[in-house]
Amino acid sequence: MNVVREILREHSKANTDKIVAFVGNDPGRFKELVLAFLAGPYRVTQRASWPLSNCVEQYPNLVRPHLNAILKAAQTQGMHDAVKRSVIRLLQFIDIPSAYQGRVAAFCFDCLADPKEPIAARVFSMTVISNLAHSLPDLQRELRLIIEDQLPYASPAFRSRAKLVLNGLKRLQ
Repeated sequence: MNVVREILREHSKANTDKIVAFVGNDPGRFKELVLAFLAGPYRVTQRASWPLSNCVEQYPNLVRPHLNAILKAAQTQGMHDAVKRSVIRLLQFIDIPSAYQGRVAAFCFDCLADPKEPIAARVFSMTVISNLAHSLPDLQRELRLIIEDQLPYASPAFRSRAKLVLNGLKRLQ
């Protein structure tokens, strides 16, 4: 399968599932998907972000060698919201290496605190920071403060995830 051609053929769940099945747990095929995501053009990057995220959900270890490049792409100024959302989503499913924890925490806190960010990116950020708080307890207080500050104005999706995260933080204490 030519991953780029398949990505451009159709943007649908069925096609995403087909690409994810093709990639499977194969590091070479995953690398091909990552390279398509990184190389662009814009439409390829946007569309590749969905199967990329789904692959990492199923096989979290595949992303390790590519994490730096993927984070850099997500943090690029002007990157499409779908790309940022998918990258933050995939971060929920991995144990973030210690070398990236500060960078990821800062990125997710920025996203969570910005009311202009799409709700999905904000709730995924909440989960990523909560996961990091298991090994970095100093994050717990800041995360709790940001969530509680936004709760009165939050959407139902935000409130639902916030409740789960806040309950999880209580268990960590």
